Amino acid sequence: MPSLKDLRNRIASVKATQKITKAMQMVAAAKLRRAQEAAEAARPYAERMEAVLANLAVAFEGRDDAPKLMAGTGSDQVHLLVVATAERGLCGGFNANIAKLARERARALIRDGKTVKIICVGKKGFDAIKREFGKHVIKTIEMRNVKHIAFSNAEEVGREVLSMYENGEFDVCTLFYSQFKSVIAQEPTAQQLIPAHFEAEEAEAEGGAGGAVYEYEPDEGEILADLLPRNISVQIFRALLENAASEQGARMSAMDNATRNAGEMIDKLTIDYNRQRQAQITTELIEIISGAEAL
Repeated sequence: MPSLKDLRNRIASVKATQKITKAMQMVAAAKLRRAQEAAEAARPYAERMEAVLANLAVAFEGRDDAPKLMAGTGSDQVHLLVVATAERGLCGGFNANIAKLARERARALIRDGKTVKIICVGKKGFDAIKREFGKHVIKTIEMRNVKHIAFSNAEEVGREVLSMYENGEFDVCTLFYSQFKSVIAQEPTAQQLIPAHFEAEEAEAEGGAGGAVYEYEPDEGEILADLLPRNISVQIFRALLENAASEQGARMSAMDNATRNAGEMIDKLTIDYNRQRQAQITTELIEIISGAEAL
């Protein structure tokens, strides 16, 4: 049984930890608002660009002169997985959930005889998958010194992916990140970047309810040649902003739970301390009374 001094020290230690988790919760709450606004502001642009590209892509369906970023290499043997996570922990299952989705995809591809290459954007993603897929990781891009995500950060990743594709180093590229839903809900997402994949609904949305037909100047091929590479960086930028909001939301929830658990532990330790102290006082009183009666 721990002594009264041990219990006092432990209570003081838990109280200090509670102050830290409470401070981290408040910092995450302050950062969440800005990150959420940035993520929500980026969604319409990214979705509109996908809709425009989907509408343009209709003209190239089944054609031999379709852009390589849209038509692909004609093979799906080599897959590049871009796993975007956070640089820091203490944010619940945020990093683990993204890494889990990427690991599941990697296992499925390897079972099918495919070659898997991985680029980790964020230190925690590499830490989560290096044990099982460390030999498949070809590059790790850390953003520890980046305070606010900018488009230039996404462009760096986009240029790396495009350079590898132009050099024939992979056939299919998939981006893994966490889509921000709310403070308590973040959804791990896998999005295919190369070859560009567009849903039929996106083209219909771009065409409008009236089925409007657009004439492009210059022609669709030149526009796609410019927009498709840019779309890679745009989608990565959107993913990084979604991750930033999801990370702060997950950290806020995790630190709130930690603060509550610390409070419950303090209450329990305080009760144990009071009971042991009362038992000690009672024992001392009995000894005094017994000594007095003996006299």
